[in-house]
Amino acid sequence: MAAVSGSFGEMGGPAEGPAAPAAFRRAVESLRAGALRPEVAAEVIRAPRRLAPFSFAVSGEVGAAEDGDGDERGDDGGPGIGTADGRLILLHDPDGQDAWRGEYRVVVLVQADLEPELASDPLLPDVGWSWLSEALAARGCAYAEPSGTVSRSSSHFFGGLAGRDPSTRIEIRASWTPLAAPQAPEGVPELGCHLAAWGELLCAAAGLPPVQEGVIAMPRPGRGR
Repeated sequence: MAAVSGSFGEMGGPAEGPAAPAAFRRAVESLRAGALRPEVAAEVIRAPRRLAPFSFAVSGEVGAAEDGDGDERGDDGGPGIGTADGRLILLHDPDGQDAWRGEYRVVVLVQADLEPELASDPLLPDVGWSWLSEALAARGCAYAEPSGTVSRSSSHFFGGLAGRDPSTRIEIRASWTPLAAPQAPEGVPELGCHLAAWGELLCAAAGLPPVQEGVIAMPRPGRGR
């Protein structure tokens, strides 16, 4: 397992450095202390400025190994995993927001390329959402007010691009309010498990099997059900 790389000073917007409240700084440090699977490469990025008074953001990706010919391969020589990328944003408003029902909000995005036939599965949106809920449950995350969307899209190429294979993409956008333990100082939630759950979601979307029971894995691209 690996932690997020990048310095606290690399945060964007009004969350930078000593301007951030001590409570938010503790929340960020607890998030950055979360463990990610080694397949996930993550780093601190510039956070959006307008969603909340204070924010912190991380980007991540899961890539596939390639053989000498540039083909993706699994460890057994069979079809390899896919790729996925996304970001996690921690928002903080000391005055709280009605929609959040709290002072903190976790916002995530995950995108992944899929085999075209998977996009026609009517259960794919439900399965995509279950990847997230199962990952949060497996990591023991306490949260409330979840919301989000699961979208799928296909691209077909014509004319000068006709030689390209059709591409299909799934996009999961979600947010939820992390809950602090009753004894937590200043109501600051422990966020390491939320980072880990986002990492599990990235891996599931890329087709990696879960590392512990309870996380739903997506069928590997190129393989039938």
